[in-house]
Amino acid sequence: MKEQPEGRAVMLGRFIAENRATVRGAAKKFGISKSTVHKDVSEKLRGEDPELFRRVKDILEINKQERHIRGGLATKMKYAEIACRRRK
Repeated sequence: MKEQPEGRAVMLGRFIAENRATVRGAAKKFGISKSTVHKDVSEKLRGEDPELFRRVKDILEINKQERHIRGGLATKMKYAEIACRRRK
């Protein structure tokens, strides 16, 4: 992935748009840092593919609004698992 930074922004943008993925999910899929993904889709993608940039921006805004819910669910699952282990 690191050898093709020019098309990387478009590739990341397409992945996020098609899968409604988070920045973290895209970073994990492509083996790069969250900072790199965020910079590519928020700065470089604007110049390379403005329409894709708008779609990705909308998805990332939705993810931002929902992240507290995902965090709460993850915490709930964590403590449910701990409680289950204690019962055994």
